[in-house]
Amino acid sequence: MSSDIPQSPRPLPRHIAIIMDGNGRWAQARGLPRIAGHRRGAEAVRRTLTAAGELGIPYLTLFGFSSENWKRPLAEVDDLMGLLRHYLRGEIAELHRNGVRLRVIGERARLAPDIVTLIANAEALTRDNPGVNLTIALSYGGRAEIIAAMRTLATKAATGEICPEAIDESMIARHLFTADIPDPDLLIRTSGEQRISNFLLWQCAYAELVFTKTLWPDFGRAELAQAIADYGGRERRYGASIGSR
Repeated sequence: MSSDIPQSPRPLPRHIAIIMDGNGRWAQARGLPRIAGHRRGAEAVRRTLTAAGELGIPYLTLFGFSSENWKRPLAEVDDLMGLLRHYLRGEIAELHRNGVRLRVIGERARLAPDIVTLIANAEALTRDNPGVNLTIALSYGGRAEIIAAMRTLATKAATGEICPEAIDESMIARHLFTADIPDPDLLIRTSGEQRISNFLLWQCAYAELVFTKTLWPDFGRAELAQAIADYGGRERRYGASIGSR
């Protein structure tokens, strides 16, 4: 275990989810266009992914682009999609060399066909890698994800494939985008905002929440280690009384 995280009787979080917020404010404070903040935000992704691997975090999920982000000005959306293309073309080889497994969750039908192809190729290339499991949420909304799962289950119930009485939390979880990864233990949001913004609503039911005033472009190993230390000082009771777990 890294020496920059205080020793704790509780294990490290297996899965950390991060709402990467503050790129625009970072750029505005410096008199720069918003895309400059997004580019610096991409550098923060690299730092945080490297730190997660060094600190022993096996699962990392990042909120890259929400369903609501499509409402932003067209020029900004185009800039973000261009940055995404650049990342998928230029960074995947390095991720693969470092043993990272990449997967993308969200409504791919809303993404451009070439981006969908780049995502599929990146996932195929890194599928068997043993390192950090990096999930990027793109064109993603937690409510839409739950609705999609419910529609699938309703269809299966209507055709007799499943019995409605058999639907439970486990079955619902198996029909979410994140079916093959554990729920987040820790959810971090940068920039000082204190809300989860439709991100992993089902999966974060019992996650510990850490809100930091650090803007995402300035986030790195020290901030990640501090959030993990905060997590380590809490007792997760899942609704039980103190001392009953």
